[in-house]
Amino acid sequence: MKLVTFRHASGTRAGVLTESGDIADIGVTMTELLADGTLIGRAKKALAAGTTIPATEAAIEAPVPRPPKALAIGLNYRDHAEESGQPIPQRPVVFAKMPTCIVGPDHPIYIPRVSRAVDWEAELCFVIGKTARYVKADDADEYIAGYCIGNDVSVRDWQFHSPTWMMGKSFDTHGPIGPWLVTPDEVDVGNLDVRLWVNGELKQGSNTDQLIFGIGEIVEYLSAGFTLEPGDVVFTGTPAGVGGARKPPEFLKPGDTVRVEIAGLGVLENPVVEEPAWPPP
Repeated sequence: MKLVTFRHASGTRAGVLTESGDIADIGVTMTELLADGTLIGRAKKALAAGTTIPATEAAIEAPVPRPPKALAIGLNYRDHAEESGQPIPQRPVVFAKMPTCIVGPDHPIYIPRVSRAVDWEAELCFVIGKTARYVKADDADEYIAGYCIGNDVSVRDWQFHSPTWMMGKSFDTHGPIGPWLVTPDEVDVGNLDVRLWVNGELKQGSNTDQLIFGIGEIVEYLSAGFTLEPGDVVFTGTPAGVGGARKPPEFLKPGDTVRVEIAGLGVLENPVVEEPAWPPP
């Protein structure tokens, strides 16, 4: 199933995308749905009810608009580690993205007033579906609610202000995810083509079979250190082709459009604009 967070005249809630492209309303938010542990049952009930909201009357938001945690794995494709001049990691390289960076499909990516070194990173993301601690890699599937596309937008100069990378990874709007959450039964996460275009020009192209640390290994490593909670979003890494590693470097600018496609998960597209004035009027 494809689960969405949608905004409608009646509020913002979780729904199931039907084959016709309309939305079966589940009646609660995605956070509430993940927290109560009845995701599949409630989704099936919503579909069976047969009452839908036309897609033309709803706006699709990020699947989890404000996750409890937004985590990411760096240098998780061998070719990206090599283009970055970094050694192949011996264990997952973990960093945090602030939950306030998360936005959905079609939401603008801001070029901030403090930098012009804004880069793209196409990524497979997964969302935790139930509380996880000390989970073995072989059991990780039981704890995953679904998968979606992500773009780990990175402000390269700010990224290296600190060895944690967090400042350059957490600017507002720099965590687009979506367009929906695909349940694990529909996804072969070990063999998904990952591609990213800027203004129609292919910049990244790879497959998740090139991941250094697979989904199970990531869940095992993270949950050994802290509790993973329903709604946590994990970005799993990006392949080669980022702008900062190009010669000369290429960065996003206002007027650009970034499109990420992962086989079976849909398309995530975001325009790039100048950051609006702050505070907003």
